[in-house]
Amino acid sequence: MKPTTFDARSEIYRNKSQTTARLRNLSIFVFSILLLAYVLGPIAWLLSSSFQTEAEIVSVPPHWIPDEPTLKNFEAIFFSEFEEVTYDTRKKADPVSGGYIPSTAKDLLPSMWNSFLVSIAVVMLNLFVGVPAAYAMAKIRFWGRDGTIYTILTTRVIPDIALVVPFFLVIKNLGLLDHIASLIVTYLAVTVPFTVFILVSFFESLPDELDKAARVDGCSRLQTLNKVFLPLSLPSLVAVMLFAFLTSWNEFLLALMFTQTIASQTLPIIVAGFTSDFTISFSFINAAGVIAVIPPVVLAVMFERYIVSGLTAGAVKG
Repeated sequence: MKPTTFDARSEIYRNKSQTTARLRNLSIFVFSILLLAYVLGPIAWLLSSSFQTEAEIVSVPPHWIPDEPTLKNFEAIFFSEFEEVTYDTRKKADPVSGGYIPSTAKDLLPSMWNSFLVSIAVVMLNLFVGVPAAYAMAKIRFWGRDGTIYTILTTRVIPDIALVVPFFLVIKNLGLLDHIASLIVTYLAVTVPFTVFILVSFFESLPDELDKAARVDGCSRLQTLNKVFLPLSLPSLVAVMLFAFLTSWNEFLLALMFTQTIASQTLPIIVAGFTSDFTISFSFINAAGVIAVIPPVVLAVMFERYIVSGLTAGAVKG
């Protein structure tokens, strides 16, 4: 039996659909590869160049895989405090040899510790301030509630550079210049609005009956928050903790304005200072960059499954 005209047309339509689907899948695959290369390329070069000598890192064409991998750049970070770095020793150490040590190399680990202290303090204070505030705005109906939420959100529209002068005056009057407390205070002003915004959205997505049931059972507001809502809000809590930590760890502008000595300077300031030394060692700077990205990457990998669910919590209400 010969195929009918309808069957022939159906076969042609099916072939076109399959061809279109293959082209679409191929386009998505190619675009994904290009996007992946664009995102991971700088990271791969950072990691590779941290194990290269200065001569190899400036070679043309660049070497993505080091010919002779070296740990001298990392040794300079961890052992520079035991070596005397003077003008004469730096002048004799040719950067091309890979043995060059910037004068501020010994400050990298102390600044990393400062960044860690500031980030942890900002995370803890964010939770201490943001969680009760978000719960109150989400579950307690009071006069001016909507205006308070919108006011908090409005603060995130203002760029940080516009807040430098007011922040500086406040920090100066408090006597906190060149102290890590100045960074904690200013970072809280930047991160708390985001924390409240995310947690308010999540708490509002939880049924009001949970709050009412806890109140009927005799729980106070604080007990309701601790025993009912906090156990359910782990994804959102992890998301805001990571945001607060990464913001504090990477922030540069405010740290540059409010810190002058290694007693309070954080990691981005010291790494940026390597470019203004006697000469520039790109391999050493990249090794410092690898050290700097390890804590955020470890945290992001550990809590990756909470990040997306936490950031999208409360986005859809049913």
